Amino acid sequence: MTVTRSARVGDPPPDPATAPGQLSFDGFYHAHFRGLVVQLTAYTGDLGQAQDLVQEAFCRAYTRWDRVSGYDDPLAWVRKVAWNLGHHRWRRLRTAQAWLSRQRETHVAGPTPDRVAIDVALAQLPPKQRRAVVLHYLADMSVVEIAAQERVAEGTVKSWLHRGRAALATQLRESTGEVRDA
Repeated sequence: MTVTRSARVGDPPPDPATAPGQLSFDGFYHAHFRGLVVQLTAYTGDLGQAQDLVQEAFCRAYTRWDRVSGYDDPLAWVRKVAWNLGHHRWRRLRTAQAWLSRQRETHVAGPTPDRVAIDVALAQLPPKQRRAVVLHYLADMSVVEIAAQERVAEGTVKSWLHRGRAALATQLRESTGEVRDA
């Protein structure tokens, strides 16, 4: 029966060699984990992130341990993987931050009382007149362009615009007591 105990902080690492020429992964891990974490902490500036990176590098080494343990310096391989992971994570974060900086909300001042009055007045117009007024004054379309889009005669568009302007003037005069240049 074999009795094992878990490693504790401050205990020396287990003997790295289990057989001549064969390196134990457990011994290798215990011997080098802390040192790599110190290096990656200095590189990333974040202990938690450094621990994650080193742990991931050791996980990758473990899955390839038959090959990695035969290298002249398996620690160099694990170190390189951890540093590469740190570099790739930094690049992904930089890209994400650049994307987020382009997605930030821009705060725009609320509508002025005049704008609210115009919006309310436009909402009360019949749909065809409203569409003609919006297309002509807000979208800067000519009467000819509006007529082509709506598939009506130019005279019809002129009539819609005339009636729409008259209705807007009446509604704005009633709501504000005067007609302002909109």
